[in-house]
Amino acid sequence: TNKIYYGIGFDVHQLIKSRKLFLGGIQIPFALGLKGHSDADPVLHALIDSILGACRLGDIGKLFSDNNKKYKNIRSTILLKKVIEIIKSKNVSINNIDINVIAQKPKIKKYSKKMIDTISKICEINPNQINIKGKTTEKLGLIGEEKAIASEAIVSVIKYD
Repeated sequence: TNKIYYGIGFDVHQLIKSRKLFLGGIQIPFALGLKGHSDADPVLHALIDSILGACRLGDIGKLFSDNNKKYKNIRSTILLKKVIEIIKSKNVSINNIDINVIAQKPKIKKYSKKMIDTISKICEINPNQINIKGKTTEKLGLIGEEKAIASEAIVSVIKYD
């Protein structure tokens, strides 16, 4: 019988000047970008961790070490593609994805459809299997002060016999 597993992921990156902003696999026009070894996309990093968690394959740091120069400034879309290849080889497919993007600014709503389309293509699933919600922290904490953006993701996967 096929089994369903769940995984959760979380990531946060600091907003800084002179970096591009990538969220959910797309570049978003904004005055600040996120600091990180790769393109610092917290949405895809949280998603990758949730998929790896559901498949009991460790985490993003285990697979793509930030000490490894070949991942410097790499697009997180490429990392997600690699993870999808790995889980497909283990007879696992994604059932559904739910994501929170936690940012005071920019507002996520107008970009969520494009994020969903990008993620659905990479994960080889239907866009209606993905949900993305924008959340603020009501101006509280580092996120509320526009110093960081966080994301959390939950995924359910089906393991086929």
